[in-house]
Amino acid sequence: MEISKQLTEEFKLRPDHVENILKLLDEGNTIPFIARYRKEMTGAIDDQILRALNDRYEYLKNLEKRKQEVANAITEQGKMTEEIQSAIDGAQTMTEIEDVYRPFKQKKKTRASVAIEKGLQPLAEFILAQEGDPYKEAEKYINEEKGVKSKEDAISSARDIIAEIISDNAELRKKLRSLLENHGEMQVKMTKDDGKGTYAMYAEYAELIPEIKNHRILAINRGEKEDCLKVKIYFDPEIAKRVCCAKYVHSTGACADIITEAADDGYDRLIQPSIEREVRAILTDRASEQAIKMFEVNLRPLLLQPPVKGKVTLGLDPGYRTGCKVAVVDETGKVLDTSVIYPVPPKNKVEEAKQIIKALIEKHNVDIISIGNGTASKETEIFAAELLKETNRPVAYAVVSEAGASVYSASPLAVEEFPDYDVTLRSAISIARRLQDPLAELIKIDPKSIGVGQYQHDMDKKRLDGVLCGVLEDCVNSVGVDLNTASVSLLKYVAGLNSGIAKNIVLYREENGKFTSRSQLLKVSKLGAKAYEQCAGFLRITDGKNIMDNTAVHPESYKKAEKLLSLFGYTDADVREKKLAELPAKVKAYGREKAAAECELDVATMNDIIAELVKPGRDIRDNLPQRQLRRDILGIEDLSVGMEIEGVVRNVTDFGAFVDIGVHQDGLVHISEITDKFIRHPSDVLKVGQQVKAVIINLDKQKQRIGLSLKQVKKQAN
Repeated sequence: MEISKQLTEEFKLRPDHVENILKLLDEGNTIPFIARYRKEMTGAIDDQILRALNDRYEYLKNLEKRKQEVANAITEQGKMTEEIQSAIDGAQTMTEIEDVYRPFKQKKKTRASVAIEKGLQPLAEFILAQEGDPYKEAEKYINEEKGVKSKEDAISSARDIIAEIISDNAELRKKLRSLLENHGEMQVKMTKDDGKGTYAMYAEYAELIPEIKNHRILAINRGEKEDCLKVKIYFDPEIAKRVCCAKYVHSTGACADIITEAADDGYDRLIQPSIEREVRAILTDRASEQAIKMFEVNLRPLLLQPPVKGKVTLGLDPGYRTGCKVAVVDETGKVLDTSVIYPVPPKNKVEEAKQIIKALIEKHNVDIISIGNGTASKETEIFAAELLKETNRPVAYAVVSEAGASVYSASPLAVEEFPDYDVTLRSAISIARRLQDPLAELIKIDPKSIGVGQYQHDMDKKRLDGVLCGVLEDCVNSVGVDLNTASVSLLKYVAGLNSGIAKNIVLYREENGKFTSRSQLLKVSKLGAKAYEQCAGFLRITDGKNIMDNTAVHPESYKKAEKLLSLFGYTDADVREKKLAELPAKVKAYGREKAAAECELDVATMNDIIAELVKPGRDIRDNLPQRQLRRDILGIEDLSVGMEIEGVVRNVTDFGAFVDIGVHQDGLVHISEITDKFIRHPSDVLKVGQQVKAVIINLDKQKQRIGLSLKQVKKQAN
């Protein structure tokens, strides 16, 4: 099937839209650019669907390439037939095409290859034909020099050839693989206790393969890798062997008996171990894709958390023995001051710590405190809550995830940014900046270290990195980047750019001063016309010559946007002074299609331009639920079963969601406690950063475990 037609059917899109998307991709256009600026060609498909389609497109192209390679290899051997070509053309997966190629591969020395060298291939074919006496025929092949001493030797060697022929049958392997996938059972036994009880539930475990949850597959794989678990897939061998025989045995007698013996041997020795590995690989790939998808689902809202803008922020990186590191940054993230305090055990210098923080608050007019949620976080939060009762300024605080902060603070990037500060102070700076602009700060950290995934360190690195880079790219481009303040870390994720060009942009900025126009980008080394086309609309200049440079309107549409303004009696000055509130209503009254046609725009692009002109410099994150700021604190000792409490979703997994409720330990909402309605996955209802109300349904203060329910909130209200 033609690739574009297959994608059209799989994604249920219009054929012309798919053709356009494939053409745009082949021309080197980026996903963010296509999603934002080529809506008229794609039907306004969003970036996530575009990425899924692109992934599938790449797979199908590689599949077609492999099909051609296999066809050429078989043809070169002079063994191509219409039946084989049809099997190649009909293969839907890489596994199926490799099954077709299996009989023609150059094999290592096997029992069958040894038998073939002895000249016993014709005898095997005679037996498979099932039209005579195999033992009488075998007498013709007795040859002392070749090691065939008797007719029994000849039959035994021919049986090895038949076993391999059966094992190499692509159609049979596909059928047996399907049986294992749909009716097999995964059986697990514990071989070693890791001392933490991690694999206790798998000590004696068996479950039908179609019913095993993806996260269990990954847990079992990890246990096996750590030599704690022994795993096998069981399927009734008698049924499997009957399937093998049914394919080849079509008579009774000696030939049929030999083929049956060969089928039994071929299944036990060649097929079963191989397809068990294949099924395990299929299950692992499926579970890994789900885990990667879950990481993607969690990472996106984490990166797009609303920034706390215009606030002087004091970052606290909690610690016991080494103290609590302090960093004050201004509204732009510039470091103003640093210190170290010891408000928690073992030193307990609480009063001294209070004096230092109060002095910093007064000196720099601190508006908010950002506290990392790692070691000693609870004690530091208690200290901060008590401190704020004694300050003259109305200072609030928030607890932020410090996942990956230590990774960043020791990285070459952190050393380059803050060469005059040690590792611990860089971490405090990062914690402060995470509150001010989560995207700009988290973008510097390897996504696998951010702490919102499942088994991410067990995933295929190339695949995981590819997906996560896609998320980073989508988030950066959907928000937009300030061309005059953005770091290399942020710029390199802008559509059309890379690390090298991002460094050149920063270098140009340092040598020539601020950019005043997007068109100046064309003066940057190695940033050519194609890169400019891809990146320009995502880069903002807040105080440039042209107000449209501070919007997501693409330079290619400036003249059309000006024509739209003129059509309704507006000027660039009106845009700058934000006097376009009535523009959407005027366009609607005039007629969207008519207005778009007069301005040489499609309706989708025109609507985007209007939204940008009405609010130049807008940040899509400002419309999201804002972060909860606190002035007091709860401890787990203050909680009780039945209490209703507010929180923020911290992580979503296959089995539930973890919610930050303001104590050191996150509470768990099991999937069964999310809603009364049926849901396939917790992510159907919840996402990272979402604010929720929950009821505490179980509490183990000793083990620091908190069970929550969302569905019982409504029941209590009723």
